[in-house]
Amino acid sequence: MKFQIMLQILFKLLRRRKLSAAQLAKECGVSARSVYRYIEELSVAGVPLVVERGRNGGVCLPDTYRLPENFFTEEEYGAAVNALHALYEQMHDETVRAALEKLSQQRKTDGKSLTISGNILVDGSGWGDAYEFSDKLHALEDATERRECLDLAYIDREGAESRRTVEPHLLIYKQNIWYLYAWCRRRQDFRLFRIGRIRSASGTGESFARREIDRAHLPLHFTFADAEMVQLRLAVQKKALPDAEEWLGIGSIRTVGGELFAEATLPAGEVLLSKLLSFGDGVRVLEPQAIAEEVRARAEALAALYGG
Repeated sequence: MKFQIMLQILFKLLRRRKLSAAQLAKECGVSARSVYRYIEELSVAGVPLVVERGRNGGVCLPDTYRLPENFFTEEEYGAAVNALHALYEQMHDETVRAALEKLSQQRKTDGKSLTISGNILVDGSGWGDAYEFSDKLHALEDATERRECLDLAYIDREGAESRRTVEPHLLIYKQNIWYLYAWCRRRQDFRLFRIGRIRSASGTGESFARREIDRAHLPLHFTFADAEMVQLRLAVQKKALPDAEEWLGIGSIRTVGGELFAEATLPAGEVLLSKLLSFGDGVRVLEPQAIAEEVRARAEALAALYGG
């Protein structure tokens, strides 16, 4: 029963994106206290839910979030859609119709690549970002094209989260990192937001007039096709958290029992080993064991080189 209600909450938020705890409690037949408990469990499971307090607050699911691509197999998709079709023909229930539309839309968007400006193809499924970086990038591109203001939840290197309304003007790709260049209404100036540090981005429905940009003064002074891929699991020290977040994406970091862990699928090889060694004692490889042993061997060689 618990997991059925959790799925109910998730599907309702996928459809409407924002609902109050009272609405969810009424529609799911549970107490508001239970709703908050289920929201917490969904968040631990990796669903990027945001709880906004205040008069117009509620439980929010960012527009950038989609169900994981492997949420259903092809056969399960077909069976679910056919069953819902048959059920709707008999009952004409609006909830069933909404679920059918959601599943159909999800199927259309799964595996979708992102094209920017018609001539750049980007596979945005980052090595470690569990929140589908390509969907986030696509939502930012759409808002930039439509000139629609965005409500951002942004986390800086010190771990402080802020909410702000921005006017997106440019997507920038610099040294393998994506940025959003936007007018920040709080600062009344242009700011460069690292997309890997944007926890959520939701359209406000408000349009804006594009501002003049001096591209010559943008603040920008600062291929693994054949590689073997490995499933990496790390223990992360707090001091290394900002760098780990920027490397793998905020969505790859989990807190379990007060300890930090990161999981990602990454290309093996010298680049990965060099990156892991650059963290020093800030991260420890838990899996795979072969990578952990290689890092240890490299560390021992370094210690010997310096007379350790």
